[in-house]
Amino acid sequence: MTSSGSTSRLAFSSRSTAVVHVLRLRPGADLLVELRAFVSRAGLRAAFVVTCVGSLTCATLRFANQREPTAISGHFEICSLVGTMGLDAMPHLHVSLSDGKGAMVGGHVLEGCMIYTTAEIVLGECGEGVAFTRPVDPETTFDELHASKRCSIV
Repeated sequence: MTSSGSTSRLAFSSRSTAVVHVLRLRPGADLLVELRAFVSRAGLRAAFVVTCVGSLTCATLRFANQREPTAISGHFEICSLVGTMGLDAMPHLHVSLSDGKGAMVGGHVLEGCMIYTTAEIVLGECGEGVAFTRPVDPETTFDELHASKRCSIV
């Protein structure tokens, strides 16, 4: 149930075979820029992050309920990266980071998350003609995920 008491609805549910893509980002790469470029090059219409480990030297994040980005510097372990992306959908990625003392910070990933030593990323891609888009949701007023299935007539 949502906070307004209504039940959330899925666009569809189906069994499909996901394709897995593995990539490694090198030192100095921008996490978001490189993921966008990979999605574009690979033509991924409905991708999701399966897992990511690595490290950053700085991060630009948007924290919960904040309009302005926050830049942090130091050495951070990537403890998790989650989200969705597609050719027709802007990436919506959240990251959890820990510093040298184990203190955690997390937020919405923006450009400016620079790789320190590596980022080992596994992306899944929905099969069976699934595509992600981000139309404006009238209730939240944000670009929210919409999954659709392209059908072909035989």
